[in-house]
Amino acid sequence: MRWNLMVLASCLAVAGCVGNSMSEQQDANVQSSLQYDSVPCDQLLAQRNGLAQQYHLSVDAKPSFSNPAMGFGPFTPDMRSKAKRDADQASGKIDAMNRSITRRECGKPAKQNKLALPS
Repeated sequence: MRWNLMVLASCLAVAGCVGNSMSEQQDANVQSSLQYDSVPCDQLLAQRNGLAQQYHLSVDAKPSFSNPAMGFGPFTPDMRSKAKRDADQASGKIDAMNRSITRRECGKPAKQNKLALPS
């Protein structure tokens, strides 16, 4: 009976960590860049630069991932501060914006579409 209670208590403790695990929260920081494709380039560049400045991040920020012990990632509770979680989420947004900027070639001179006769 005592053994069963110990196993049950440890299972409940581990189950409580699964909904708010570090790896789950860090995976949520990775965002799709497609959501930024409808934003005009100049506005997107301004949003990215403002977000980087607000959280004191580089404009080339990428989401970071911790390396928990093998197999314990889903069970490691997220112990980061709110400021750190917000900065990590902002780095995920900045990375998604950068991928959209790169794909759409924002900030580069427009290609010439005119046909010119050789001289």
